[in-house]
Amino acid sequence: MAQQTDKSGSPVSPDGYIRPRVRIAGMGNYVPPVPKLSEELDAELGLPKGTVRKHARLGQRYFVGGETAAFMAAAAIQPALAEAELALDDIDCIIAAAGTMEQAIPCNGALINAELRPRRPIPAFDVNMTCLSFLAGLDVAASLIACGRYRNILLVSSEIASKGLNWRGDLETAGNFGDGAVALVLQPPAAGTGTVTLLAAAFETHHEGVGHCYIPGGGTRRHPAFIPGDYAALGYFHMSGREVFRLSSRVLPPFIDRLLASAGLRVADLDWVVPHQASRLGLDHIRKRLDIPAAKVVDIFDRYGNQIAASLPMALAALRQRADWRPGQKVMLVGTGAGLSLGGILLET
Repeated sequence: MAQQTDKSGSPVSPDGYIRPRVRIAGMGNYVPPVPKLSEELDAELGLPKGTVRKHARLGQRYFVGGETAAFMAAAAIQPALAEAELALDDIDCIIAAAGTMEQAIPCNGALINAELRPRRPIPAFDVNMTCLSFLAGLDVAASLIACGRYRNILLVSSEIASKGLNWRGDLETAGNFGDGAVALVLQPPAAGTGTVTLLAAAFETHHEGVGHCYIPGGGTRRHPAFIPGDYAALGYFHMSGREVFRLSSRVLPPFIDRLLASAGLRVADLDWVVPHQASRLGLDHIRKRLDIPAAKVVDIFDRYGNQIAASLPMALAALRQRADWRPGQKVMLVGTGAGLSLGGILLET
C-alpha cells in the first residue's frame, strides 16, 4: 500500500499526523575561544582542587568574555550559511530559540537581526521553552516549511547561562552550565543529503514542577522599579535538583513510551538518542531507563556542560560529524525544561 502524503508531499501517519520533511542545509556553532577547566574555577572560588568537578562531574565549559548572545548567534550563523551555500539575503525568516533573554525588549530574534544587518527586513521572532526551545523551534520551523510559508529558515539557539549562576550558594547547580550558540539553515526537502523526516513530535508541561527551576527577577511580577533594596539576588537561577529529578523520573519514561508508540517504534529501533545535556545524573538516568548502549547516546556534557537550549543542537551537530551518521537512521531528540516541560522529536535521516 502506498504511503499517504499531504499536498506538500510530506508523509502522513496512520493517525493523521503530518510528518514534515526538511533539509538541514547547513549547521554552525560558536563557543568562546578558551575553555575554562573545572580546576580553574576551583582556584577562582577559593575551593580545594577537584571540588567543582566532584559536584558537577564536568571537566570544562565555555564562558563568554565580552560576547553577547546576538554576537554568538551571528558567529554560528555564518558557517551555517556557508555550508548551505546561501547569503543572508536568501533567508526568509529567523527563529531565535533560547531560554535566556539578552534584554526584556526587543526579543532575541530582533537583536540577532540587528547584529546580522541584512539588506532587507527579514522577519525574526523568538521561541522560548527554556531548555526545550530548540526542539520547539524545530517543530515550528518544519511546520512553516511544510505549509509553504518559508523556504529558507535560520533556526538559532544562543545561550549565556553563566550570567545568573550562584556559585557561592548553589555550586552543584552552577557547575553544570556553559555558554554557546548553534545555528541551522532549514529548507524544503531535496534530493541528496541532509533531508530528515519528523516522524513524531510531542511536548508536555507538568504544572507541579513550575517552581522547581526559576529566575525570580526580570519580569513584571518582580520588576526592578518596584523592588526596594538590592535587586541582584533576584537575577540568580534557582533549581531544586532533587525535586526536578524526582518529577522527571516519574513523568519522562511514560512520555518517551508514548512518543515512540506514536511513530510505531520501539527503543530497539533507535540508532541514536540525542538528549538535552542537563547534567551527568540526568544523562546517566536516560541511558539506564532506555536500557540502550552508551555508544548510541550522544554525550558531550564533559566538554560543554548544560548550554540550555543550545545543548540539543550542539549534540546534534556532534552526531552529524560522525562517520557512522548516515541516511535511513532513526534518531530521538529528547529533554526536559523548566515548567516542568518535556519534549521529544523523532527523526528519520
